Amino acid sequence: MKKLIQFEEMGVFAVSVFLLYKLNIHFAWWLYLILFFSPDLGMVGYAINTKFGAFTYNFFHHKATACILVILGELQTNNYLLFAGLLLLVHSSFDRVLGYGLKYTDNFKHTNVGYL
Repeated sequence: MKKLIQFEEMGVFAVSVFLLYKLNIHFAWWLYLILFFSPDLGMVGYAINTKFGAFTYNFFHHKATACILVILGELQTNNYLLFAGLLLLVHSSFDRVLGYGLKYTDNFKHTNVGYL
């Protein structure tokens, strides 16, 4: 099942990257790299405790958050909201391909796709 989920996430990743390309927002390449890893700032919540850390991490890696941003960006014709939503989709899909998933509150290594 894990391989099937990873394959599915590769598809979401590819479509999201394609849509980011079609969005045609031009940044320097290094800024794309920094922004790609920016959702991982949600790990800072673990400095407080695992429950809060899981909440902040999951908020920035949940696909519903990404979809809400994409929908709001489309409704408001705001390319930066679209970009942020697609960036969250790209990042969360990439994480899931690597085996990282949404976190449970008991341990950082306990994810919805298994233990790290």
